[in-house]
Amino acid sequence: MKRIKAECLEQTLHFILKDGLDPDQAKQQAQQEYEGYKAQLDHRGTQYKILEEAEQPDGSLLIRLKRQNNYHPVGGYLD
Repeated sequence: MKRIKAECLEQTLHFILKDGLDPDQAKQQAQQEYEGYKAQLDHRGTQYKILEEAEQPDGSLLIRLKRQNNYHPVGGYLD
């Protein structure tokens, strides 16, 4: 029998700009979507750590993070 002692996902998320909006509005909407994603993680009690936030030349956001998976303990992954 095996048991998961610690588990963590590393993800790269790209919050892209929506077509049909002026550039400033599109950037603001991508930022709001990113903030909403973080709020959702907080609301669910998901442990996470932002490794990198990078604004791309077009204004979209590229985010690298480690996060808890399925409520399994994360051990030292987020240290």
